[in-house]
Amino acid sequence: MIEIMKKAQRDESVARLDKAVPGCWINLIGPTEDEVRQVVAETGVQKQHITAALDEDERPHFDKETKDTLIVFRVPVETPEESELRIRTMPIGIIITEDHFITVHLSSAKLFKDFFEGSIREFYTTKKTRFLIQILSRTNSYFLKYLNRIENDIDRIEKGLMKSLKNEEVIKLFELQKALIYFQTAILANGNVLESILKGRVVEMYEEDEDLLETIINENKQTLDMTVTYSTILSNTLDAYASVVSNNLNVVMKLLTSLTIVLSIPAIVSSFYGMNIGLPLQADPIAFLYILLVSFFISVSVALMFLKKGWL
Repeated sequence: MIEIMKKAQRDESVARLDKAVPGCWINLIGPTEDEVRQVVAETGVQKQHITAALDEDERPHFDKETKDTLIVFRVPVETPEESELRIRTMPIGIIITEDHFITVHLSSAKLFKDFFEGSIREFYTTKKTRFLIQILSRTNSYFLKYLNRIENDIDRIEKGLMKSLKNEEVIKLFELQKALIYFQTAILANGNVLESILKGRVVEMYEEDEDLLETIINENKQTLDMTVTYSTILSNTLDAYASVVSNNLNVVMKLLTSLTIVLSIPAIVSSFYGMNIGLPLQADPIAFLYILLVSFFISVSVALMFLKKGWL
């Protein structure tokens, strides 16, 4: 899918175009081979720059070996899988040419809708450096948004985990932990690209843009700290869950062992009187009652001892 838009400083809203013109923004969403060839033909951009962001495992980096500048970073996205909403990261490529600003991503990213809908103030496709910085800023905002959602999910799962001890809750925690690992890796790599941009090695920087970029870098570091914190909380929660399960298992095993000992006492006593030899009281008509009383007395004594120790 190809979307072509343009907004200059004098324009009030984003204009959608049918073909590429100088100063426009070309947004490619999961482009086909024909669409890639079309953009290459109209803009002169290198094909490998477009396809770089179409690799799901592509890591954040930049390439300025040619006249065009390629910047790849990762953003958080939602993917419906098995009727559950899961969070992962997706690469987004930004190609800055002399006349065009091109973005490439595998599937629709919510952060671009903010630009389409006019939610971003002073957004102009003709100011490429400022536009790039605004996209990077929105990336941090969406990482924070999803981290807040993960925090709420952790709190919700923790409240029910210790009571229900269901495998479903543990699986959800593992999914959140995996998402945080992806977040941490992506945010750290994005930060390296931001540092390179600030040093002027990627695009031409202006003084006011440098101030904005420094703020974004600080936000990136704060987001990374939050990710590490939540990951630690999740790890501690899973460790606590494992300890609770192990403790509950020990309690159950101790209870069953104690009951087994108490119930085995009558069997031991009666087994003695099942031998085919001469036994005390074997001629007594109420010997059976004596045996029951002795078994009951010993069992009660052992049970009281276990109760005193807290085993029953």
